[in-house]
Amino acid sequence: MDDWLSATGPAVLVTVAIVEGSGPRECGAKMLVDATRVWDTIGGGHLEHRAIETARAMLAGARPRHFERYALGPSLGQCCGGVVHLAFELLDAAQAALLGQRRQDDSWRVVAIDGAADSALFDGDGRWLAGSRPPVFARDRGAYVMQEPDGRRWLVDPVFAPRAHLVLFGAGHVGTAIVRALAHLPCNVTWVDERDDMFPPQVPANVTVEASDVPEALVAAAPAGASYLVMTHSHALDQRLTEAIMARPDVGWFGLIGSKTKRRQFEHRLHARGVDAARIDAMVCPIGLAGITNKAPAVIAASVCAQLLTVWDAMQRTPDASMRIMAKPAAAITERV
Repeated sequence: MDDWLSATGPAVLVTVAIVEGSGPRECGAKMLVDATRVWDTIGGGHLEHRAIETARAMLAGARPRHFERYALGPSLGQCCGGVVHLAFELLDAAQAALLGQRRQDDSWRVVAIDGAADSALFDGDGRWLAGSRPPVFARDRGAYVMQEPDGRRWLVDPVFAPRAHLVLFGAGHVGTAIVRALAHLPCNVTWVDERDDMFPPQVPANVTVEASDVPEALVAAAPAGASYLVMTHSHALDQRLTEAIMARPDVGWFGLIGSKTKRRQFEHRLHARGVDAARIDAMVCPIGLAGITNKAPAVIAASVCAQLLTVWDAMQRTPDASMRIMAKPAAAITERV
């Protein structure tokens, strides 16, 4: 995700500015093109092929920007059938570097489509950071094209920090596989284990390692609405972490690795400690998608990550849900004791 922020050298940034009807990607999707390479995607197919050709022609001719409408069905033969408008711009290396430094903070790009070549960068609260000073823009929507009374158009393009945060307890085989599977997904991961030697020497850029003798402290330190996965080497530690997570009122989602037998044991202990029944019911154990029974770590990781993406997508669409434990998904059956 956001691989275009890591690119160097002359390149053209292609952004989906308008989608009418059905399109292969949403407004704000990006692709970066240089003379030999492509980062990210605007959906593939003939549309992407044409966009790459246009971007490289811009590089060869040093054109600063371009804006084009593509009818996917009539002109490109794609079955989506909608209309997509693409904004092309020579990459502003300084602004890309600043955005790269701000990966954990919301930002807004505002780029002129017509008239003089102008662009600006703002923080999530609308405060100007760099570039020119374009007209006031709306921050209550995603990427869109804004038009001034004189007809001049601007691409308003949010670059949001990842909303999803996972606190993962356990650096065993399954935890390691989950970290690998989440490496290029829009989330931040805090990876916790008491055993420092269990962590690999290199971890993905979206992962922070915490080798802590008191892993329960990382529950309290997590942001509101975070998701939690507990899969440590010790059932006793799993129990302590579960109780700490249940003590927080603002948990987004909580999954505990284990069998149905383990769930019943934990339910009994939580009820004995006075934990609200609705909170216990929301605990996801076993974890994973229904119908996937293979217990290989990589398979469990794929299943759990798909489950997390479902939860995070629901949180994006209903923000209030990120401030409470989510309802338990139906019949997850991946079991490990």
